[in-house]
Amino acid sequence: MHFKVILRILGILLMIFSITQIPPMLVSLYYNDGAVHAFAIAFAITLLIGFIIWLPVFNVRQDLRTRDGFLITVLFWSVLAAAGSLPLQLSQSPHLSFTDAIFESLSGLTTTGATVMTGLDTLPKSLLYYRQQLQWFGGMGIIVLAVAILPMLGIGGMQLYRAETPGPVKDSKLTPRITETAKALWYIYLSLTVACALGYWAAGMSMFDAIGHSFSTVAIGGFSTHDESMAYFDSPLIEAICVFFMVVSGVNFGLHFFAWRQRTLLHYLKDPEFKFYLMLLVSITAFAFVSLVATATFDPLESLRKASFMVVSIATTTGFTTSDFSHWPSMLPFLLFVAAFAGGCAGSTGGGMKVIRILLILKQGHREILRLIHPNAIIPVKLGKRPIGDNVLEAVWGFFSVYLIVFVIMLIGLLATGLDQVTAWSAVGATLNNLGPGLGGVALHYGDLNATAKWILCLAMLLGRLEVFTLLVLLSPAFWRR
Repeated sequence: MHFKVILRILGILLMIFSITQIPPMLVSLYYNDGAVHAFAIAFAITLLIGFIIWLPVFNVRQDLRTRDGFLITVLFWSVLAAAGSLPLQLSQSPHLSFTDAIFESLSGLTTTGATVMTGLDTLPKSLLYYRQQLQWFGGMGIIVLAVAILPMLGIGGMQLYRAETPGPVKDSKLTPRITETAKALWYIYLSLTVACALGYWAAGMSMFDAIGHSFSTVAIGGFSTHDESMAYFDSPLIEAICVFFMVVSGVNFGLHFFAWRQRTLLHYLKDPEFKFYLMLLVSITAFAFVSLVATATFDPLESLRKASFMVVSIATTTGFTTSDFSHWPSMLPFLLFVAAFAGGCAGSTGGGMKVIRILLILKQGHREILRLIHPNAIIPVKLGKRPIGDNVLEAVWGFFSVYLIVFVIMLIGLLATGLDQVTAWSAVGATLNNLGPGLGGVALHYGDLNATAKWILCLAMLLGRLEVFTLLVLLSPAFWRR
């Protein structure tokens, strides 16, 4: 383990992250909202700590190993979440406790969107902007992690990128170097954000709200600058723009890169994960629409509007709301919530287990049925026209098993803190899938939970964002042996 190199990278990350306190400082000065000191102090503390960590090892040059990659990846979110919580603790409004500030910061950086804050409409503009910015930077970090780093670490079947996925993500990298890959992804991510912001602004949002909501839309985050979320605007056009960019941001960014590089959209229709992703969204939306009309919850036009927005928002793990879906009739709240377990496509800003894993699990299940009928047949599992190796399928099944085990353990932990079953179940699911809104006591916010429950959910957010194994591998004694 190259601890000096890890410390050097960590120090650099903190110093870079300190710069992100400058934009909200400027916003605070522009609106004169009295929160500028919180960001100024946070900037100084983060920069100083990063410099102190970096200075003794600034000239260390060593190649990183796979184990170093695991540790750096976990530290990236853990340490930056702590640094990101500083303005929330230092600000006089809302002046969050240490636990609440860590929860809010980690929720932003992991693009979970679970919040402990209420009364958003009365908070300083700079604090509102800062929450949105946390999600935007976290979303970009996720893209680079998913496309450029996790495939090389072989996390839970994501080596599929390196070995099996056709098209632009072959051999785990879009371009020959990770730095070039990250740069290309930044351009795409930034372009989508600008397009989304302009769309919101043209549809009637203020420039402040348009920028803030574009950050959380493209990051599949779900934070809003208003307590009512997207319902605040009550605009079918704004909701339609939001649905489009949520769907686009839930797609593998490798496909976006290929579309940008080759100037073609045909490869989207050839990608099995993309087709399955759209099929899930369309079929669940259709079912929700029919159910809302049949139960006379809304009129047909309003049912289509509510169903399409809420299904896309929850299924992609964004978490924006235009209606309290937890009070929808029949099994709809449960159905929407379960859809979030699939989440977005691999290599997107979406959470959940990822659509491609669900697709491979279904294909593997179908193969087992055929094997019962034809015991001696050799039946490969294919993604498109490419056969998938058993090592990848085993990794996917391993990920699925561990994901469910982690879910159950955390559910038991929350129940032990005194939460009711619906609240505990949905809170774990919403944070582990990086969704945000849950059911029961966490349908609106997480502020009423006890501190122990919040720390359990912080761990759930981190596990979900780091694909579970990235964090769990650090708990293995074998990881620390030389």
